Amino acid sequence: MVIHKVTPYNAEPPPDALLDQITPLESFYGRNHGPIPQMDAASWRLRVEGLVDRPLELSMEELQRRFPERNVVATLQCAGNRRADLMEFRDIPGQEPWGPGATSTARWSGVRLADVLAEAGLQAEAAHIAFTGTDVSQEANPPQPFGASIPAAKATSSEVILAWAMNDQALPTAHGAPLRVVVPGWIGARSVKWLQRITAQAEPTDNYFQTGYSVLPPEADPHKAKPGDGITLGPIALHCAILRPDKGAQLPSGPTEVTGFAFAGDDRTVARVDVSSDGGSTWTHADLDAPESPWTWQHWRATLTLLAGETELIARAWDSNGAVQPESAATVWNPRGYANNSWARQYVTCHP
Repeated sequence: MVIHKVTPYNAEPPPDALLDQITPLESFYGRNHGPIPQMDAASWRLRVEGLVDRPLELSMEELQRRFPERNVVATLQCAGNRRADLMEFRDIPGQEPWGPGATSTARWSGVRLADVLAEAGLQAEAAHIAFTGTDVSQEANPPQPFGASIPAAKATSSEVILAWAMNDQALPTAHGAPLRVVVPGWIGARSVKWLQRITAQAEPTDNYFQTGYSVLPPEADPHKAKPGDGITLGPIALHCAILRPDKGAQLPSGPTEVTGFAFAGDDRTVARVDVSSDGGSTWTHADLDAPESPWTWQHWRATLTLLAGETELIARAWDSNGAVQPESAATVWNPRGYANNSWARQYVTCHP
């Protein structure tokens, strides 16, 4: 793993580890804002409260016994994925320099959040569902547990689950055990780990990290930003990444396979990936894998003939709505370094 910070633990796998459709547990990226909590699963309870007719308090045994188990294969991604590319254009002090690896895919098992909310009797006034974890972050002033909320329409869709297993194994502590939310298609910050409370409410949560994950105007000071100053992030922006060859690789000239992944958040899929080795003068359409589910990345590959010398490889994706990635990191730079979905670029050197 490429470790960006030990405490709180923030690490991403090297690009080669993302070539599999399902990411092994030991290679799944970790993004945290506070120490990983050590919880007693036996005494743990999930509370469901707020604008509901029947507030619930559920043990793990009750959760597993009272609701049917569901599975979803979904890609999670940090909103700061590929921030390092933005930093090459302009520095972003105080933020982790994530490469393309702050994203991973797993098979999640648990119960549908919709089923739990139905049991609680979700009221018509409940427009948002808020989640509160156990991990406490010093980034907030005063410190507070990590939290987030999503619209009730997303929360009651069939793909959002409360997960207790990952890749058919018990959910690891590092990834949110005993229970975490999985919100497919949305930034990872909304998939709250170490879940302890679900609150149905009329407005989005006022948790520090709800509006903290927002795109500010380029001229804004992130230390002085107020809620509402930025665009609060939800669905993941269309993007792609080059996984192989590695950045700075020394290669023989001639036919070279270029591989990577592309992902379109929410309920969109990737329709096409184009790859170029001549600055975008010509493009090769990559072979594109079908997604494992509507909520996962898609791997792609293309063979390009590379000439001797330094070459910039470029990749761009189109989604099922016909949208394409923006060309330059300069056009999407923001002072928190979120949502970089500019063209993927990778320099390699070829020898005769």
